[in-house]
This record gives sequence, structure tokens and C-alpha cells, in this order.
Amino acid sequence: MTGFTYPEVGATATEPLPGGYQHLRHRMLLGHGRDVLEAAGAAVLDWRMHRAMGVKMYTPAERAAPGVGVDVALGVGPLRVLAPCRVVSTLTGPDRFGFAYGTLAGHPECGEEAFIVEMGPDKAVWLTVTAFSRPARWFTRAAGPVVPVGQRLYARRCGQVLRRLAIG
Repeated sequence: MTGFTYPEVGATATEPLPGGYQHLRHRMLLGHGRDVLEAAGAAVLDWRMHRAMGVKMYTPAERAAPGVGVDVALGVGPLRVLAPCRVVSTLTGPDRFGFAYGTLAGHPECGEEAFIVEMGPDKAVWLTVTAFSRPARWFTRAAGPVVPVGQRLYARRCGQVLRRLAIG
């Protein structure tokens, strides 16, 4: 795939994450059992988790799939920032669901983020948010250490919202 603003496309699925970026890994327990796994996996793949957080997801696709473009809009009114992305990969079961997307030109960051829901042998269902990124625009460079703090808060909020969507 071309058009990404970073060379390590797909690297959220590897260890270690690439050097030269801020790294994020946040893991949160969502619940237990196949029903929780399937509900959470569907909510990640059909953008409901993001939309339930108030994030605008502009995409012609109903679900995440490799190659699908999505413009993520964060903020409100004149403070809204548009972040163009493209889905790099998806997972669709049996015990793992989710997707990773990477940044395109115009995104305030440069890198990749993955949202993976998985069920372990103990039937515990977890959301893991993994990302590597660095500033790509003047305002994210100027924000300095505030951006990684915001990313951690965003990942935590993803887990809270997804738990609510999966358990009802």
C-alpha cells in the first residue's frame, strides 16, 4: 500500500515497536465470554466504539477493512482536527477482532494505531490499543508532551466506552 506517511506499515502487529516514535500500549479488561468478545469486536470493526466517544469517522465503509480510507475528526467546531487514515489490517476471529490504521498526508501525527479485542483461554476479553507516532504538523510539535498524555487518555476512554457497548 502506498500513501502512508511512515515506512513501517503494519508494525503495530510486531515486537518491538519501531524506534524513533512515541509508543503506546494500553490494555483494559472488558468482561468475560464469547458474547462480550463478539459484541466488542463488532463495535470496534463497525466504528461504533469511536462514534460512541463522539469521534467523527468519515468513511464510505460500514466496517474496517484493509485499504479503507477514513477521516477521523477530533475536537469541536473550529477546534476540530481532521486526521486522514487508511486501514492497514483487520482481524476477524475466532478469538481476536480489530483493526490497525495508519496516517496519511495531512494527519497531525505520523504513525499507526491498532484496536484489538481478544479473548484468552480463561475467557477474559481484553481491548489492547497499540500505537507508535510522532508529530507531523506544527501544532502537534508545539504541543510537545501533551500529545502522548492525550493519546493515553484516549486509549483509556476507548476501553471504558467499549466495555459499556459490549456489556450493555
